[in-house]
Amino acid sequence: MHKRMTITLDEAVYEGLNRTIGKRRMSQFIEDLLRPHVLDTALDDGYKAMAADKAREAEAQDWCNSLAKDMADEAR
Repeated sequence: MHKRMTITLDEAVYEGLNRTIGKRRMSQFIEDLLRPHVLDTALDDGYKAMAADKAREAEAQDWCNSLAKDMADEAR
């Protein structure tokens, strides 16, 4: 669902936006710019991508296990 909103821009900014993006695509352009700053999905997407990388996950697991062994040795 979309909500209508009125914003105020400097005339030069508006003209540049209109010239570069076009009048009919301004809303989507602004939404795409704002989305990562106002929704927490950017980190989620990054974590999903990292979890999907099986080689990276295996390396991270090995590192964690080695670190745990080192800590256990120091505790003795």
